[in-house]
Amino acid sequence: MVKTASSQVLKTGQKAPDFSLKGVDGKNYTLDSFNSKTLLVVFICNHCPYVKARIGDIVQLQAKFKSSELQIVGINSNDPNYQDEGYDNMIKFAKDNRLNFPYVIDESQDVARSYGAVCTPDPFLFDASRRLVFHGRINDALEPGMIPKTNVMEDNVRKLLRGEKIDKDFDPSIGCSIKWKS
Repeated sequence: MVKTASSQVLKTGQKAPDFSLKGVDGKNYTLDSFNSKTLLVVFICNHCPYVKARIGDIVQLQAKFKSSELQIVGINSNDPNYQDEGYDNMIKFAKDNRLNFPYVIDESQDVARSYGAVCTPDPFLFDASRRLVFHGRINDALEPGMIPKTNVMEDNVRKLLRGEKIDKDFDPSIGCSIKWKS
């Protein structure tokens, strides 16, 4: 585990890079697959203790909103040959954690590069036009054992839905580094 903070490559106001990725449900997903008012693209994986600690928070976040208001998509860009990663392990992870959003594999790692994702979890929040409005943490619990006190992402989604400005457009997430293919 290499503790890494997200870095800002994709800038506020830029359009979400499109993708075409296979989900654990066997379906293919692109940006056009989602027509919600907000879209949260979160780079996650199966083995990272930071993801394991926050995955329940991400599932709860999706459950708090109608799919017309918020849609989350989890993207796994880790080297599929890395321990506990790969498509079959993603299926198990999705089932074990009762994911209520698509979980897709970025086997080429091109999508992670286009977003500038470097860690897991690494969340990117987009508006209805799919322009970046916030890149950063799910909540203020930055270490696996911490209990969140402030639901940063939920607050930002609610502001966006009310047409309010998000105060801070970049608030780095912390997690394991993406496991790049050599």
